[in-house]
Amino acid sequence: MTTSAPDHLPTGAARPAVLITGANRGIGRAVADELAADHHLILGGRDETALTELAAQFPSAVPFAADLTDREATAAALGRLDLADGLTGLVHSAGILVNGTVAESDPAEWTQSFEINVVAIMELTQLLLPALRVARGTVVMINSGSGYNAVPSRGAYSASKFALRGLADSLRLEEREHGVRVSSIHPGRVATDMQRELRSFEGGEYQEENYMKPATVAATVGLALRLPADASIDSLSVRPR
Repeated sequence: MTTSAPDHLPTGAARPAVLITGANRGIGRAVADELAADHHLILGGRDETALTELAAQFPSAVPFAADLTDREATAAALGRLDLADGLTGLVHSAGILVNGTVAESDPAEWTQSFEINVVAIMELTQLLLPALRVARGTVVMINSGSGYNAVPSRGAYSASKFALRGLADSLRLEEREHGVRVSSIHPGRVATDMQRELRSFEGGEYQEENYMKPATVAATVGLALRLPADASIDSLSVRPR
């Protein structure tokens, strides 16, 4: 769905603004590429240097460096952004994969999985709701097939993704009166570094051609954000063909 930017399209605040977490790699980076033609990008991640270099590659982009598990630091970083015109989109792409059976996993891994994959997402969304309401924006939570069906030896990951789906469903119901849309995107296996890590854990060969490209998932995110205002993609499962 990526298109060339029209010649008349302005840069900066005149473009609809979208904040993307995990923007410097994998699906998050692909989402940035997908939206660059017609959006002002706020590129989220932890490495400010890498984000600044990435922002320079797009027509209209700024870095947003923050540890999303640190609410005060995240709020301070958000305070340095110009969101006077609201926020058109918030794309949650950052997350972690925790492998291991329920019987053998460390409870601390479960805490970390929920802190990053659920609580940090809730807190960032909460902080940005005023700006999202102003723009009647769209929140996109990139979930997983594991958010529909649990996977053996990935109990903490599956449980966090089920919880993320519950968060999206609750937020959708609560924010409908404010005009904020909430989309839950559930990709199957995608050719990313996380997939390499998973295949290594499973003891299988990583064959990139068997998985979806990050750009394919990004196209579904673009669809959710660009959908006309009279409709919403509530939940979407996209699988390797």
